[in-house]
Amino acid sequence: MARVLVTGAAGYLASWIVKLLLEQGHTVHGTVRSLKDERKVAHLQRLAQAHPGQLMLFEADLLSAQGFDAAMQGCSAVLHTASPYKLGPSADPERELIAPAVTGTRHVLDAANRAASVERVVITSSIVAMFGDSDELQSRPGHVLNEKDINRTSTAQGNPYALSKTRAEALAWDLQAQQKRWSLVSVHPGAIFGPSLSQRDDATSVQLLRQFLDGSFRQGVPPLWLGTVDVRDVAQAHVSAALQPAASGRYLVVGESLRLLEIAQRLRQSHPDRSAKLPTKEVPRWLMWLIAPMAGMTRSYVRHNVGHPLQFDTTRSQAELGFRYRPASATLGEHVAQLVADGLAPD
Repeated sequence: MARVLVTGAAGYLASWIVKLLLEQGHTVHGTVRSLKDERKVAHLQRLAQAHPGQLMLFEADLLSAQGFDAAMQGCSAVLHTASPYKLGPSADPERELIAPAVTGTRHVLDAANRAASVERVVITSSIVAMFGDSDELQSRPGHVLNEKDINRTSTAQGNPYALSKTRAEALAWDLQAQQKRWSLVSVHPGAIFGPSLSQRDDATSVQLLRQFLDGSFRQGVPPLWLGTVDVRDVAQAHVSAALQPAASGRYLVVGESLRLLEIAQRLRQSHPDRSAKLPTKEVPRWLMWLIAPMAGMTRSYVRHNVGHPLQFDTTRSQAELGFRYRPASATLGEHVAQLVADGLAPD
């Protein structure tokens, strides 16, 4: 059995990674910002009780140069999921997003260089490290994204989150190339949905589902594609990337590419009692461009993304990481069921 470090262990995705590792019998070191934050660590404490002696939690800060040394001791694999996340405008994108993501990655990998036991590092990246806007793929047959793509267009002003993930991944590959002891794998998920192990409501997928369920989109949604994937599939991809010696390079992890209206249709099928507030039509692209500021979008974003199909080539992830993606209908239905059960769904 392996001893594995998971950074940001209390997070939506990381919690499932921890759970899978524990169920397979591995020992897990998990880092969190504060052990005193009961709301954020309660579900990890329940996992520790269910798997006695297998889960140890450590406090660690992405901005602390030595913050991960203690947690990494004795670990053969490191799964770095911790990273700042924020969509929308930022008063200081460099300070809020870009610098913490890059600096945190550097600190974790510097610690890996100091920990003689580490053989494999897996970083959680994103599809946004592969492209900036959907129209970049319009000249390709099928508008398909693959692992060779790199985001070269996002800016601190236009999409700081995408830039933070792009720069953090680039740094990780640079640092890996400077040594020969540990190998690196990067996992690039799309929009992650699926039931949460905690009752936290700050995940972007939760916020989006709430907007579907509370009637915010009742008048219609833009023709916008999302690469969707189940959180449990993303967790499995990380575990396989960490523990399978042959895993290598970048893995694009997306189950289905869905228009927003198709997401509404799947929610209507799994939860017909919620149908009244779900959208039934799409807002034309020209109208979205006109009302973009009122809808929380920039007109530049509408021009380069709305109405542009987006597909994903996940051949590598399925063939090399050994799993099959769950259907989005099941993922979305189970996610809403979890929100309802935890009192997080709108009335």
